[in-house]
Amino acid sequence: MINKLDKELNYHHQALSLRVARQELLSSNVANADTPNFKAKDIDFANLLNQKLAATSNLQGKLALNTTSTMHINSGASGILGDNILYRVPLQPSADGNTVDMDMERTRFADNAIKYDASITFLNNEFRNLVSAMQER
Repeated sequence: MINKLDKELNYHHQALSLRVARQELLSSNVANADTPNFKAKDIDFANLLNQKLAATSNLQGKLALNTTSTMHINSGASGILGDNILYRVPLQPSADGNTVDMDMERTRFADNAIKYDASITFLNNEFRNLVSAMQER
């Protein structure tokens, strides 16, 4: 029972962490919309989530290193996104080399925010169901 709960919570933990990181990346694109030669960035969310879940399941039963410096081996200094940041190819290039399309950025930003809120709502409902099941016994 605990393994199923841990697996479910790990999925939502990874998904929400990636949603937050993607939101920061998209907001950075919006903030730099007028910066010459700025290249818009994004991630392949589904692919990255699958990678994170596979990595987590491979670590089951293994001890992780406890690090106190970003210079330590496997410290995760590259952040949650690591090397998975992709540069967007613009539909219509600009004269200053900036690849940010504000309409696309706003759409992706809103879509990511809605999916984040939906995940939080789903998690809250799951915890409510668990509490209800425990109180009935």
